[in-house]
Amino acid sequence: MSGIIIYGDPHGDWQPLLKACADECPIGIVILGDCDLVRPIRQELAEIFEGGVFVWFIYGNHEKDSSAYWDNLVGNHPSGSLHAVVHKVGSFDVAGIGGVFKQRIWLPPAAPLFETRAALLRRLKHQERWRLGISLRQRDAIFPEDFETLSRSRADILVTHEAPSSHQMGFRVIDDLARQMRVRLVVHGHHHTSSIGTTVDGIKVIGLAKAEVLRIHSEDLP
Repeated sequence: MSGIIIYGDPHGDWQPLLKACADECPIGIVILGDCDLVRPIRQELAEIFEGGVFVWFIYGNHEKDSSAYWDNLVGNHPSGSLHAVVHKVGSFDVAGIGGVFKQRIWLPPAAPLFETRAALLRRLKHQERWRLGISLRQRDAIFPEDFETLSRSRADILVTHEAPSSHQMGFRVIDDLARQMRVRLVVHGHHHTSSIGTTVDGIKVIGLAKAEVLRIHSEDLP
């Protein structure tokens, strides 16, 4: 086993990941969301799981498109979620922010309308809730509480679905979080283009295209 693999938004295409794992088995895998899983991820990537490679993920903005998409990722493999947590992946401490910013919840630089999921839940009528929580269409929303939680931690790599300010449609608050966490690399998906840039503080940023494989070894980090 060698290094880790970060995989750009699959949108149902797993062949590049499977081929990369067959060519050089990684220590761990991180998926950047928008999986579009038509069957549970543990079935879709059975040969990877059976090979003893742990699969981590953040969810994207399409996991909420159907209850099946959500259940086949988050429901089938809850221990693999990197959203708003830090875990050891190979030799790296990796943190994640899944989902997207939403105007009715929080769209930086505007002030948030809801700081927490609990605050939003209190405003929802019973019929607007999904499985006793916030609605399915809101499950991909980023809340300030996610940033607050991670800002108290340290990580080598921050993976996000949304982009930081290095992308024309990115967000400065991701730059700020990366600085607070003292990360050395930010990797994002969502925009389906390969790119290399930096945050306003000079932290390296890599954007991945759809189903793009990024292999990282310990010597690759700045």
